[in-house]
Amino acid sequence: MTPRTEPTSVEPRSDASREEAFPRAFKQLMVNSLVAGVTSTFLWFALTFWVYLETRSVVTTGVIAGTFSLVAAMVGPLIGTFVDHHRKHTSLLLTSAIAVTGFGIATAIYYGHGTDGLLQLDNPWFWMLLASTLSGSVAGNARAVVLATCVTILVPERSRARANGVVGTVTGLSFAITSVFSGLVIGSIGMGWAYVIALVLTVGVLAHVATIRFDEPEPTPRGTGESTSVFDVRGAVEAIRAVPGLGLLVFLAAFNNLLGGVFMALMDAYGLELVSVQVWGVLWGILSTAFIIGGLVVARYGLGSNPVRLIVVLNLVNWIACSVFTIQASIVLLAIGCFVWLLSMPIIEAAEQTVLQQAIPLERQGRVFGFAQLVENAAAPTTTFLVAPLAEAVFIPWMTEGAGVDLIGDWFGVGPDRGIAVMFTLAGLIGIAVTVVVWRSRSYRRLMPAAAIR
Repeated sequence: MTPRTEPTSVEPRSDASREEAFPRAFKQLMVNSLVAGVTSTFLWFALTFWVYLETRSVVTTGVIAGTFSLVAAMVGPLIGTFVDHHRKHTSLLLTSAIAVTGFGIATAIYYGHGTDGLLQLDNPWFWMLLASTLSGSVAGNARAVVLATCVTILVPERSRARANGVVGTVTGLSFAITSVFSGLVIGSIGMGWAYVIALVLTVGVLAHVATIRFDEPEPTPRGTGESTSVFDVRGAVEAIRAVPGLGLLVFLAAFNNLLGGVFMALMDAYGLELVSVQVWGVLWGILSTAFIIGGLVVARYGLGSNPVRLIVVLNLVNWIACSVFTIQASIVLLAIGCFVWLLSMPIIEAAEQTVLQQAIPLERQGRVFGFAQLVENAAAPTTTFLVAPLAEAVFIPWMTEGAGVDLIGDWFGVGPDRGIAVMFTLAGLIGIAVTVVVWRSRSYRRLMPAAAIR
């Protein structure tokens, strides 16, 4: 079949039938992405749980979390540029093959070296284990860039908001499975089995994605009237600047991830101070149903007439929740706050993706999604690398035996977990202030009509 040359201009089909709106290849990709997401996230969660329980070091887990985001950020434009100049199916095969290689090397290191002395920051084998695990997990994360462009190709324009909701549902389901699975595996059978399970599942993902077929336009070869760079940030920036106010969307996502570094660095440490690793894993599995619910709501009802307004409103709700959910040392309050946060996340992600798919031509979408991943993920480790040492050196002592005990300890509580809690509350208050400024900005008003769903 001759590939279409202008896939973004294809007339949308009727939404009367879900079968028509979501073709078979899209559904196959969703199944494949579910298993890939479970595998890559499961192993990274398991590694984080294992390292913290063995070392009880917030700094070490912060380094692990920050390294993941930093590498994922750098990979974003690289995979985005590759996606724009190659077939999407080839890109899916590449990310799966990298994941298999990374997890295979990590498994060999774990069983070949043994765990004695492995969890030391000055041990080169620890960094080799981290690097190989990281490469596999980041490759799984990079599939999101490819998948976003596949939605543009496979799904009619009027159905893309719902399709992005389906993507969010799959992400939430994989997160739920991962959360339960990681805690149970580390608590019951150990990190070695976590590596074996991840490797087997990733090989299955690679074999399955090789069988998926769909028509796609012929990609523009690199260097044909555009930059020859394999890391084409300039092309992404030009595409974003061409849409009035679109830079605001990228900034807001980056800022949220900047403060989100507090969650990345401290959430597991905080939760594991309150409950056991098994309970923490099961709790996150239950809470992850919020992510699934949020995705299902979008898949069923769409995003309304203007997804940009929805993004700002939900960001405000999230930061309000962040400012209060750790105000007391309560696993119930923590669960409620995380539920609100997770419920909003797939809706915000679907809205952001829908705006970009609508505003950016397909031939540049890979680079734009990759650049967005660069900006968002680069923000989080900036905070993570700062927050983890700050928590351990300043806030935890402040709420354990310092001035904080006398100042707010009577009603806020005292101890290491309360030092971490102070940082969550401060992050929430900052997030509220910045979101209000964005809401009143000129860029927000300019982007509103451009992002309206017609």
